[in-house]
Amino acid sequence: MAADFLFQVFPNSGLPIYRQLIDQVRHHVASGRVKPGDFLPSVRQVALELEVNHMTVSKAYSLLERDGVVELVRGQGMRVAPRPAASENGSVRERQEKLLPLLRQVAAEAYQLNLSTAQVKSLIDRVLKELDQS
Repeated sequence: MAADFLFQVFPNSGLPIYRQLIDQVRHHVASGRVKPGDFLPSVRQVALELEVNHMTVSKAYSLLERDGVVELVRGQGMRVAPRPAASENGSVRERQEKLLPLLRQVAAEAYQLNLSTAQVKSLIDRVLKELDQS
């Protein structure tokens, strides 16, 4: 069964379109809107709907597959992969190291926006609670 969600892209955002697609798929999976076993729309379908090059969508899907978020099912398309057990994701330290670049990016943006440490922690707590509730 194909996932029933829409992608949105913002060509002038400064973020590459393939990255926007990756982030949206990750968000939909994390929020539970798309569950393991659900199929993503085809590359062709997404490219047509968003009026983007099919290679852009293909790149996003390939990177998601490389990261284990989706898996290719021959003849059917890309399916959201089952979440691996924590032990399959590596040690806690390895998983923290994967998250570090994103946290540095968030911290730099918070600094530029002149947000306090408490304000940023509050936002992170809010996002984590939203994920727990979904």
